[in-house]
Amino acid sequence: MGQGLWRVARNQQLQHQGLSGQGYLTREHGRRIAANNVSNTSHRKQAQGGIDIYHLLKTRKSKEQEGFINLEMLPPELSFTILSYLNATDLCLASCVWQDLANDELLWQGLCKSTWGHCSIYNKNPPLGFSFRKLYMQLDEGSLTFNANPDEGVNYFMSKGILDDSPKEIAKFIFCTRTLNWKKLRIYLDERRDVLDDLVTLHNFRNQFLPNALREFFRHIHAPEERGEYLETLITKFSHRFCACNPDLMRELGLSPDAVYVLCYSLILLSIDLTSPHVKNKMSKREFIRNTRRAAQNISEDFVGHLYDNIYLIGHVAA
Repeated sequence: MGQGLWRVARNQQLQHQGLSGQGYLTREHGRRIAANNVSNTSHRKQAQGGIDIYHLLKTRKSKEQEGFINLEMLPPELSFTILSYLNATDLCLASCVWQDLANDELLWQGLCKSTWGHCSIYNKNPPLGFSFRKLYMQLDEGSLTFNANPDEGVNYFMSKGILDDSPKEIAKFIFCTRTLNWKKLRIYLDERRDVLDDLVTLHNFRNQFLPNALREFFRHIHAPEERGEYLETLITKFSHRFCACNPDLMRELGLSPDAVYVLCYSLILLSIDLTSPHVKNKMSKREFIRNTRRAAQNISEDFVGHLYDNIYLIGHVAA
């Protein structure tokens, strides 16, 4: 008897919860429909005179593809914009789905020029059968070859017609490329001083503060790990280039290339002194001013003081 009453009461409770749930679902469904109508209306109003985002989102083929937009159903300029954010690997994978879109020459041209900013072949009439996708593969292979053996890498680029056999063209290629191994590049430039000369002239140090210009220089042409003839050559070439880019400033400060050379060496030594954990007694600003003006007497005390502040606040010039 007690169990039967309990079952009746339990059934009534479940029925009541079911009706309440249905009422709640009905009300919630009504709210969602109203919200969707408002949202759809606002989307259509915002899309007047432009791309209708509401219709773009309706280009999905089935529920299994929900959340995944078929790029072939979008306007071409929008599809290319989306694909332009992909790297070469992802773009190759995308070509398995959207072959015509992902193999577009403009996309691969953008990848080539964003990674290798200058190649001689860019300024030539393309040969028969040329494609930027193939060129990207050759540039990538040539860069890997350069990072293993610089001379073989440069010869590979020349054999493919990518680079002309000219120190200036090689220097431009190095200046605009960031995928080359800096250690191998340093060895190559030490052997090819003609390429180094043209590479230095590509830098523009106009209106730059001396320590900042030196940092930029060593970001492109890495300094050797030890002092020697190559480091002296780099600083000498930098000093002449810095003076050539700032003739008015040099006259105003009374600086010559030899004086800039002395300042550069002082900045490098100060950088080591302030950043090395092995140096316990750091050089003070007064000591740096005294030592630097002793080596180059025509330099003002305020200017040398600003040099010290720059190294102290920003850091090493050749890091």
